[in-house]
Amino acid sequence: MTLQSVRRTWRLRSVGLLAATGLAAVGLAGTAHAVDAPLPVTITGQNRVDLSLDSDNGDATEPQVQLRLNVPGEEFEGDGEIPTVFNGDYKIRIDASALAGVASVKLPCDADGLVAVCDGSELYAGQTYNRVGDIRVDVGDDSAAGDFGTIKVTGEGEGLDFTPLDIDVLVGGAEFVNRELSLPKGLEAGDTYAAPVGLRNKGAMDSEGAVLRFHGSRGLSFPDSYGNCAYDEVTTGPLLDQGTEAICTFSDTIKAGTAYALTGPLKVKTADFALYDIFNYGFSAVSPTEAKSLLESGNYRPGTGPDLKLKEVPGANPADYTRYAELDLPATNKYDLELAGASLKGAAGDTVTAKLGFRNNGPAWISALRSGGEPIGFTVEIPEGAKVTKAPESCMATEIAEGTKGYLCFVDTPLLEDAKLSFPFDLRIDRVVQNAKAKVALPDWDNPSESDKSNDSAWIVLNGTGGSADGGTGSSDGGTSNGGTTGGGSSAGTDGGSGSSTGGGTGGDISGGDTGTDTDGGLALTGAGGVTLIAGGAVLALGLGTVLVLYLRRRAAQGGGIAA
Repeated sequence: MTLQSVRRTWRLRSVGLLAATGLAAVGLAGTAHAVDAPLPVTITGQNRVDLSLDSDNGDATEPQVQLRLNVPGEEFEGDGEIPTVFNGDYKIRIDASALAGVASVKLPCDADGLVAVCDGSELYAGQTYNRVGDIRVDVGDDSAAGDFGTIKVTGEGEGLDFTPLDIDVLVGGAEFVNRELSLPKGLEAGDTYAAPVGLRNKGAMDSEGAVLRFHGSRGLSFPDSYGNCAYDEVTTGPLLDQGTEAICTFSDTIKAGTAYALTGPLKVKTADFALYDIFNYGFSAVSPTEAKSLLESGNYRPGTGPDLKLKEVPGANPADYTRYAELDLPATNKYDLELAGASLKGAAGDTVTAKLGFRNNGPAWISALRSGGEPIGFTVEIPEGAKVTKAPESCMATEIAEGTKGYLCFVDTPLLEDAKLSFPFDLRIDRVVQNAKAKVALPDWDNPSESDKSNDSAWIVLNGTGGSADGGTGSSDGGTSNGGTTGGGSSAGTDGGSGSSTGGGTGGDISGGDTGTDTDGGLALTGAGGVTLIAGGAVLALGLGTVLVLYLRRRAAQGGGIAA
């Protein structure tokens, strides 16, 4: 096969960026087939492997292809024995003989040279439990740029209809790396970043076309629109998924060993609330024809302006290029978290509701993009003489410090720039103590993004004799006294228990915003942009080692309230 025919075959057979999924569109949940008809089974796995001649192609112990069988039906979830949808003998044949002299290959099951046969007798709905085996491919002593071969995977079995899988392997093809990004000094929220987007083909072959994908999270946008680009803007759903993605196609020949740059910088606009938002981009050696199916798979709208173009960069330094190009920006914005307490009055035997407040005064949001939306924690002490009978679902009973019991509450991130939440605690007054005070506090963290730490704590005051419920750092219009039980939650406390937290954590005087997430939250107490919101020492002080494990299993501790 000539090099030219290799390239042509590769273009036609490759699925470009879609190859990364390696999953065939088959086996939708609830799909049924006739009793007498063969059961359709699709062999799935990575269907393209590119081997570089100048790298180790990743960890030699990690396979590039994980073969599975996709079977119609709803995939099993839960505990217990997994029900089968087929019982009977079948065989999966993996034929890599076309890779002789092209690459070395490690096959699963009983391999005879470059052919392996895997036996099976049961099939389950979906593909998670229908694992066949793994394939690892590496360059060999005889591998050369342009070498190409296909691994053919087929199946047979009575009562089964297999859809085969072809895995294309190319050696020394085009291999793109991207121009590194750096954060410019003085970039503020609201400014526009001029991104120096570019690529270098470090592979051994030219590429007949390229695709550029770039993405900005919620606080970033792209003011220019290009005719050879298509855009998908997500403004609803989980905050972690919101943002803008673009795909641009180039028909240029990208020559081996040559660097290219956009004819002008790519403009990235930062919103006034942006903080540690992520911009990233990457070029792929994929032709515009191959990228068409990717565009059709999303909600992309075509650009309206002139085409985005590439130009050669003579004498480019290879050290300026990397596989992954991304940047967090801006880094200078700030937010202001504020806690609000409550001032309550009641007689012995009354139950009052302390509606504690938590809000972000902005101007920045807390994206928590690098941590995947890990929650922020704050602690709530209980006033002397009172017991918690109901607590918000996002709060759990714990020992705040040695000898001090209370609650640890979680606020999910991402957190909007104007988020407002309320955490209602029902307190039964067992014994009237004048001016009984209990602290509500965020940890004393070293966080440069927090603009005002003076309002990071507040107070719950029962039967106060004067002063502010929040100690001058927060505000609340307090709660109610009704001789019964009010507020969020659904489990009453009893003497000697550890408290309960099964109720809601929103509503009340300080609420009115939206975090963009549910109230369940997660475990880790970290925040946006890699900034630790609760430092290691503070975590130790809270004594949360076992508490966090319990929190993972159950968001609410079972049992009664905590006595003061």
